[in-house]
Amino acid sequence: MQLLTRILIRQCAFAIFALLAISNTASAATAAKVQLYKLDCGRIEFQDMGFFSDTGEYDGHSGSVVDTCFLIRHPKGLLLWDTGLGDKIAEQKDGVNNNGIHMYVDTPLLQQLKTLNVTPADINFLAFSHFHFDHTGNANLFTHSTWIVNKTELAGALATPPTFGEDPSLISEQANVKKQMIDGDYDVFGDGSVKILKAPGHTPGHQVLELHLQHSGVVILAGDLYHTTANREERRVPPINTSRADTLASMDRIERIVKNTHARLIIQHEAKDVNALPKLPAFLD
Repeated sequence: MQLLTRILIRQCAFAIFALLAISNTASAATAAKVQLYKLDCGRIEFQDMGFFSDTGEYDGHSGSVVDTCFLIRHPKGLLLWDTGLGDKIAEQKDGVNNNGIHMYVDTPLLQQLKTLNVTPADINFLAFSHFHFDHTGNANLFTHSTWIVNKTELAGALATPPTFGEDPSLISEQANVKKQMIDGDYDVFGDGSVKILKAPGHTPGHQVLELHLQHSGVVILAGDLYHTTANREERRVPPINTSRADTLASMDRIERIVKNTHARLIIQHEAKDVNALPKLPAFLD
């Protein structure tokens, strides 16, 4: 009887291992088809970087950041993550200055998509880390896409007054397009390869994007969870954030995910991180 029991236990164990192997193989096959393209969505120069930390490290210091968007190609469609500064800024040779913030767009987003033979009508899904103006500048160009919208973030943008840094006119087409409203983590394609993760604090509905790629492993696009490498290393919180406590909690959560999945985290405003990614038309997979 004991021998029979041991045989049955062994057979069950083999069956479980076989199922896990099949599952892992299927996940790898899906991930193999996911490609990440970086898009140059502008650059911003600041006379005073003080609002990137509420503990004074940047006070009175000038500096600059890059503005990056991303295209994700999946077997079930294309996802555009953030839309950067508006393409109209590219028409101004010397950029646009607004109260000590100088914004430039060297190559319009639509022109970059064209190099990949992609038009706005080809974008199946549009999602945002948050609704600040430097992440929504071209949003209204994508009226054929399904917008994946965080309920809390939209409420903040449409409030009176709107959440700091958010311009509701830049997302006005949200009233007319097809929307997928979300209020937490969201699996975009249903297979775990592209997931939006809730990470509030910078804005009420701020989010990051987690990608599972076959060759590159897990990659996390951090939105504005951090603006610089120093902010990540020192856990600096901008005074413009809507909640210091939520920001720190989101940092804790995402960093634990980074550790557990051995992920590569991309700070979308950090030139060092962005420049390390393949240049169009190349991609990360």
